Amino acid sequence: MQIKNKVIVVTGAGSGIGKALVSRFMSLEAQTVIAVDLHSDTAQQTAAECGCVAITADVGKEDDVRRVIEETERTAGPIDLFCSNAGVALGPDEQANNDEWQTSWDVNVMSHVYASRYLVPRMIKRGGGYFLITASAAGLLNQIGGAAYGTTKHAAVGFAEWLALTYAHQGIKVSMLCPQAVRTPMIANIDDQGSQAASGDGMIEPEQLAEIVVEHLEREAFLILTHREVKEYMTRKAADYDRWIGGMNRLFRKLAGIA
Repeated sequence: MQIKNKVIVVTGAGSGIGKALVSRFMSLEAQTVIAVDLHSDTAQQTAAECGCVAITADVGKEDDVRRVIEETERTAGPIDLFCSNAGVALGPDEQANNDEWQTSWDVNVMSHVYASRYLVPRMIKRGGGYFLITASAAGLLNQIGGAAYGTTKHAAVGFAEWLALTYAHQGIKVSMLCPQAVRTPMIANIDDQGSQAASGDGMIEPEQLAEIVVEHLEREAFLILTHREVKEYMTRKAADYDRWIGGMNRLFRKLAGIA
């Protein structure tokens, strides 16, 4: 996929990965980029800095996602690429309150479902379209110190796979972004155990990630990784699940200072 002249929506665009994607897409002469964020001020700031359009929405709410799609297609034209990027890092363990677990589910999983629910029929009718779903390396490997995050990102991976395997023959393309540590406000808010575990293989800047994404979109690759080590960890996990669990427990105890 080439970005030039495309109509693109990016959720979670007020900062971090989303903002970097907006900036890179604009530099590649996208026709229109819609920067969607929960917070009006950050959405507007991205729009002012990048020269795009801002929409305020809570992507954990179905009506808001539908509004974003309808407003974009009414004012800018058919959406070519929908980057379902917004996410939250809540619920460190099973004791976290139900609101944190529910918000994690709504934003990290259902936002992707809502976007596809309203866009897939439209895209099929006009011959195809593209989804970029931001999951996480935690969706492939889990997340120490992040029970709700790791669980819902696994679900996001499952949905992205399902979306791709179900509609590929009807022109629906899917890329699944599974970054490890990226220097964003989200990782700054994760507890020490989680941030140490995520950044063990180094931390990259959002702008580096955006470049990786563009390269993979051009090849229409399904899996987008920012750290090559993740693929090795996936292989080890699949080869010997028990050994992998044991190794992760040792890492958890080390980070938690448990003998």
